[in-house]
Amino acid sequence: MFQQDLAPLGSLTVSALVALLPLLTIFVLLGWLRVKAHWAGLASVAVAIIVAVAAYRMPVGLALLSATEGAVFGLFPIMWIVFTAIWLYQLTVVSGRFDDLRTAFGYISDDPRCQAIIIAFCFGGLMEALAGFGAPVAITGVMLMGLGFAPIRAAVVVLLANTAPVAFGAIGTPIITAGALTGIPYQEIGAYVGRQTPLLAFIVPLLLVLLVDGARGVRQTWPVALSVGVTFAIAQFVASNYISVELTDIIASLLGLAAAVVVLRFWTPQGGEEARERLRIQSAEETAGTGTRDRDETALGGSGGTGAGTTRTVEQAPVAESARLSGGRLFMAFLPYLLVIAVFCLAKLVAPLTKALAATDWKIKWPGLDGNVLSPAGKAVSTTVYNFQWLSSPGTLLLICGILTALVYRLSPAKAAGEFIATAVKLRFAFLTVASVLALAYVMNLSGQTTTVGTWIAGTGAAFAFLSPILGWLGTAVTGSDTSANALFATLQQTAAEKAGLDPSLLVAANTSGGVVGKMISPQNLTIAATAVGVVGRESDLFRKCVLWSVGLLVLLCLLVGLQSTPVLGWMLP
Repeated sequence: MFQQDLAPLGSLTVSALVALLPLLTIFVLLGWLRVKAHWAGLASVAVAIIVAVAAYRMPVGLALLSATEGAVFGLFPIMWIVFTAIWLYQLTVVSGRFDDLRTAFGYISDDPRCQAIIIAFCFGGLMEALAGFGAPVAITGVMLMGLGFAPIRAAVVVLLANTAPVAFGAIGTPIITAGALTGIPYQEIGAYVGRQTPLLAFIVPLLLVLLVDGARGVRQTWPVALSVGVTFAIAQFVASNYISVELTDIIASLLGLAAAVVVLRFWTPQGGEEARERLRIQSAEETAGTGTRDRDETALGGSGGTGAGTTRTVEQAPVAESARLSGGRLFMAFLPYLLVIAVFCLAKLVAPLTKALAATDWKIKWPGLDGNVLSPAGKAVSTTVYNFQWLSSPGTLLLICGILTALVYRLSPAKAAGEFIATAVKLRFAFLTVASVLALAYVMNLSGQTTTVGTWIAGTGAAFAFLSPILGWLGTAVTGSDTSANALFATLQQTAAEKAGLDPSLLVAANTSGGVVGKMISPQNLTIAATAVGVVGRESDLFRKCVLWSVGLLVLLCLLVGLQSTPVLGWMLP
């Protein structure tokens, strides 16, 4: 039996600084020493176990069991979702339908800067609304690669785009989780979040264009970027406050896409051809710089056709075709994603089916661990029960979509199975990375390290309102999931708010909003993005390119939440 101690070294400050060592390890190894993500993850797990045993006096056996539960959770459901999402994409590649899909997006605009907004932000937001857990990054990353984006550029674009929709992702799962843990109605938390994350939605499309083509691109495409950002932000606010938390991102993504279609129907940005040529040159230079061996070993190309991770440039894959696609070909090109929307809407929004799927979950009390870890208050922690969602998992739903897609596309079982196996082989290092990162999270959580850090930050009193998003950012950066960040810190935010005389709903919402900008630097998400675009082993490069964006947006959120806790912006709250 082990009981967590908030200050095992006597001083809360000293204990918190020691508890931060595993996080410091992984970020230094990734961002400074450029160590490959799976080695950085394994090293951080080792440091977390040492801290748990030496500083927190957690029995070695319980520390190791915590790591095993986290690793299994990382493989299923997290990597199961990513794996099936990428396999679904591969089926569109080997069937030849991906070229039609690429051409279909070209009908909206053949400008790569606009395509980044349409695919990474609007379509990615829709995927986040339905699936979440890395699937949007995997799917949109390979789609941008297929459109000629250089791999690193494509990965950074989709990581930045996967921010504003995250709070309401997976049919509102992060917010629903926070409500269940705190007892605050999740609709109320969602209403608060809907008055924070729209600020990100407003500026992210402009930042995406800045990433793709610099200030020149912003000057040339700002009308469509601003239109999409404003539409998405307003829709997110209205839906979360007055319609449905669960449907917020679905509504916002579809309306954002509609805004792009309308604007581009009557207005065409200048400089699209020049931007495409610059992307072509960059893609060629990046490919030459990384070397063909690494590209061949890590690209997600599948065994039968040109994959999104292969050395594919705009010249090799032109966006537009001379002949217009027929309605039937357009429908078939979008079929996999229409199936995803249909299947997830049925599974998540039809209550009887949702309950039936949830009834198939297996609750497994982790052997040797369950019942043997107590919180500082002396209560048994609940995270030692592993939920095996063999049927209700988004990954399994994506598998069903893949099987249906293979049948409609008339792919042979051997071909579909071959792609399934090939994708698994190419994801082998991603499996190891995500398993190690979740092992790190579980060791830190169950030993009490995470709670120590959170309590230490929460000790700032009224100033905590300005700092509260940092907890969500930290939790998501470690676990790769805003849902997990809320599971870690939502109750702590509520308690700290009550002690400091602040609005508990505001700080719980701030935890959710802060988490959305931490996701882009999560080792789990970095690995997913690197794997999708075929640059496994270069997660450190992605981290360095994303960390300043993440920190900058975090500072913006901290200022917003801090001012919302005062009369200055208090009028914004419900």
